[in-house]
Amino acid sequence: MSTLIDAYPGNLTIFLVLSVALGGAAATVTGKTIAETWKPYWQLVWYVLLLAAGVRFFHYALFHETLLSIGGYLATLAALAVFAAAGHFRARRRQMRERYGWRGTAS
Repeated sequence: MSTLIDAYPGNLTIFLVLSVALGGAAATVTGKTIAETWKPYWQLVWYVLLLAAGVRFFHYALFHETLLSIGGYLATLAALAVFAAAGHFRARRRQMRERYGWRGTAS
């Protein structure tokens, strides 16, 4: 945990609220939407990159943090990628269960 605190240039509380809570919710919905439209997983990467840039802009605009901070961008990107992948995985699992439920488990 100390490496995240050292790598992230801003306030950790702001990072947790803005990047993890709000950005994570947006990333989860993004991953879910990509899965529900049956788009390939690699398209999620582009959306997460753009979303991380947007969240970094909010850090800059609201809390006067450095806009072009590589450490801040990478920390935000990592957090959003985890949430987006989880949202995609849950939605795709639900889709497969609904569509291919007839396969079930062999009893």
